[in-house]
Amino acid sequence: MKILIAGSTGMLGTDLMAQFSSHHVFGLDRPQIDITDLDQCLGYARELQPEIIINAAALTQVDYCESHAEEAFRINAEGAGNLAKAAASIGVPLLHYSTDYVFDGLKGEPYHEEDQPNPASVYGKSKLSGEELIRVFCPDHMILRTSWLFGCHGSNFIATILKIARNEGKLQVVNDQFGSPTYAKDLAAHTAQLLEARCRGTYHLTNSGFCSWYELAAKCVEWSGMSGVSVTPVTSDQFPRPAPRPLNSVLANGRLLREGLAGMRPWQQAAQEYVRLLADTPG
Repeated sequence: MKILIAGSTGMLGTDLMAQFSSHHVFGLDRPQIDITDLDQCLGYARELQPEIIINAAALTQVDYCESHAEEAFRINAEGAGNLAKAAASIGVPLLHYSTDYVFDGLKGEPYHEEDQPNPASVYGKSKLSGEELIRVFCPDHMILRTSWLFGCHGSNFIATILKIARNEGKLQVVNDQFGSPTYAKDLAAHTAQLLEARCRGTYHLTNSGFCSWYELAAKCVEWSGMSGVSVTPVTSDQFPRPAPRPLNSVLANGRLLREGLAGMRPWQQAAQEYVRLLADTPG
């Protein structure tokens, strides 16, 4: 299969490139492609003639987005819309990744695909706008909402926490925000399964189970084998950030279960594997 992956050098994009390495894959990232340029998106689609376009490109720095709203919407909304137009122009589907931050976090239980989004941050609003444009411009699509992504090819919470723990010996981590940590490698593998099943529409796709940021940090410090590190729970009010975070962004992978598709392994197994890989990586 011929696949075009936008954002191919990012954390998820790199794992997608590896996952689909047995196919004919065109990996594009800046500076080769600027997804905010419609002519470029249309041009690459018509030149390469892929059988599917995958969008792993996004501006994901939540606090940066809060003070750079125009840029966030240009990349996360207009860019996604441009790729949708490009896919539709050659009659192929678009697969796009969205986020748990499209929800406000006020629900007392996991969010299902059918729940009404209500993002509180600029990042969440820009990603929701991207979803909406895709639905308008490319009806043949799959939108995968995921959360708390970590992986071997980019900065993420786990790597940052372990670096601070190693250098400073103590951490303060919020314990009132809950979500589902998701391993980029697992997300890429399950993306392939959903494509093989010819899924369409919106799905929630995360490693199973959930935890707080504090629990994730404490477990990763434990798994790393570091001793004498103090991990202290704090509330979100004690750790203010420029952009609001949902207190509950746990995603129920409901459609997977209803359609008889395999779920992803528990976040504990995935995170522990990743921590061990970090320990075995020089530097």
